[in-house]
Amino acid sequence: MPGNSFGQLFRVTTAGESHGPGNVCIIDGVPPGLELSEADLTPDLARRRPGQSKITTQRDEPDHPQILSGVFEGKTTGTSIAILIENQDQRSRDYGDIQHKYRPGHADYTFDAKYGRRDYRGGGRSSARETTVRVAAGAIAKKLLAQAHGIQIVGFVTQVGDITANIPNPEQITLAQVESNIVRCPDPVAATKMIELIEKMRSERDSIGGIAQIVTTNVPPGLGEPVFDKLKADLGKAMFSLPAVLGVEYGNGFGCATLRGTENNDLFATDSNGNVITTTNRHGGMLGGISSGQPITLRCAVKPTSSLPQDQQTVTTEGEPTTIATKGRHDPCLLPRFIPMAEAMMAIVLADHMLRQRAQRGTF
Repeated sequence: MPGNSFGQLFRVTTAGESHGPGNVCIIDGVPPGLELSEADLTPDLARRRPGQSKITTQRDEPDHPQILSGVFEGKTTGTSIAILIENQDQRSRDYGDIQHKYRPGHADYTFDAKYGRRDYRGGGRSSARETTVRVAAGAIAKKLLAQAHGIQIVGFVTQVGDITANIPNPEQITLAQVESNIVRCPDPVAATKMIELIEKMRSERDSIGGIAQIVTTNVPPGLGEPVFDKLKADLGKAMFSLPAVLGVEYGNGFGCATLRGTENNDLFATDSNGNVITTTNRHGGMLGGISSGQPITLRCAVKPTSSLPQDQQTVTTEGEPTTIATKGRHDPCLLPRFIPMAEAMMAIVLADHMLRQRAQRGTF
């Protein structure tokens, strides 16, 4: 079946393209009785929306969500929730030149290889515009998780290009710190340098990549499955499903390659309440693919924006050599708007495994 749905018990199905009438999602599995309104969805959508600052694309979309079903008298009914977000500032004329050309770094060629045709307006289905409704679904998942266990998800930018933030205690970063600047980096000194670099990239008609970190606290132990549906596996799939993600690691990640076992292991102990804990968290909150009760720490490497307003070598759909300069409005760095997308996918995965744990053991 086409891969437009994600999750088992908390299941999100999306449809829509960058320059179509809008994007829609259907969310199955939300328990009845959860207080929910469109106002609950708008904060994260505002963090994701284009045109929010001088270092993002200047496409102007209000991204107002419309809840079409599944909510009655301010509470969820337990039935499918449908959400629509309309596109209002498309400029499809900007993409006429790429109808018969393949943009480097984009899915133009692979879409033709798969389907034999493609919607060339802004990337169609492969555009990050599709993530609007994922962020809306993630906002519902966040509310469900917070109500059940006080789970909090905070994402932030740790690196842009060669500029790296100094964040000694990532598990203590707050949303207010993240939102204190337009690049969403809680290190104000590094943030200033990142913004300057991104502005430089825009002036040079280029782009830059970086790294985002997502930290989730108050996750109870026991979420996830021991083999194919490991929590880390589902989170990896979730993050890789987002546009522009080229790498995902958790805990020590690739840093474990140079460590000895005695350096990498987290030792067990008990806290003042008698709960089992680990004295360090190199495992990133997951052991054997199951949550340990420690904060889940995950990082994503995000590539530079592929759409560039300067000539690059390519070929036509007939294989003839040519050049292309992508018109349109694009982010010189994807990281600031990537943060709410990654938070949403983290929330969707955790909500799904929370419901599965309740179904298996009767606990939530």
